[in-house]
Amino acid sequence: MEASADAGAAAAAAAARTLRWAGRAGHLGGFPRAAVFAAVGAFAKVYASLLNTTTVHNADALLRLVSARAPGTPLLTVSNHMSTVDDPLMWGFKGFPTSDAKLGRWVLTAEDICFRNVVMSYMFRLGKCVPITRGGGIYQEHMNEALDVLINGGWVWLHSFPEGKIAQDDQPIRRLKWGTASLIVRAPITPIVLPIVHSGFEKVMPEELFFGRRPPVPLCSKKIDIIVGEPIEFDMARLKQAASMVPHDSSCERKGWPTITPDGLDESAQRWLYQKMSDKIQSVMERLRQKLLNLKQH
Repeated sequence: MEASADAGAAAAAAAARTLRWAGRAGHLGGFPRAAVFAAVGAFAKVYASLLNTTTVHNADALLRLVSARAPGTPLLTVSNHMSTVDDPLMWGFKGFPTSDAKLGRWVLTAEDICFRNVVMSYMFRLGKCVPITRGGGIYQEHMNEALDVLINGGWVWLHSFPEGKIAQDDQPIRRLKWGTASLIVRAPITPIVLPIVHSGFEKVMPEELFFGRRPPVPLCSKKIDIIVGEPIEFDMARLKQAASMVPHDSSCERKGWPTITPDGLDESAQRWLYQKMSDKIQSVMERLRQKLLNLKQH
């Protein structure tokens, strides 16, 4: 009984700390959100376009989808993760509407970093951030919230770092977590999935600079390179049909995932489907990374 009460109290405390209500578009008439986007957008512009040198390849693909895609079609961008300032600085390049709160992205963020207290939670909520609990699984409450954003957000853009954590070494794209694939599958309207790869942010905000710690502010006079790919196509009907034929594997550890309706995909089918889609996204991102390396050498 006490354990149940403690768990309930912890859940209530977590809900209070993450302040979901502050992320609603109509909160206080939208003025706090607009102010945060204006301030953070200016910060990103200064660091990406003035204090550092940023080169963006195929920027038009991103600009077009952010501002002029078909109504009601959600956009899901995915990128590698090289520093704690990838977002918002990666949107600070010249010509991008960084300060537009209506067009601005929602982004999945680490709860233990961005939502440590009420003040931080409020600011990040105003910045259209969705907290993700590390180790909480793909059916955690916050992932359901991210799905709600894709479903109910209207003109919505969500950004994800599917590698799941920062990696500052220049290595191939790591194995992706399944959360991003699960959002694509569960969304009633399949989002446009746009891959982005960047380098240079690891020099702007190195993880271990001063006595094993990050610098207090981003560094200057660094070169940032970003490449935007083309949308990744998924034939969801064919993929779900193939997944439904995957034999049930009783030896696999069960996570207690719900069956996906109306497709009726059980946990074994979901595992196959999420891995298949994650592998495709990873391979596309790795090809982009190789292309960016070649562009930087010329």
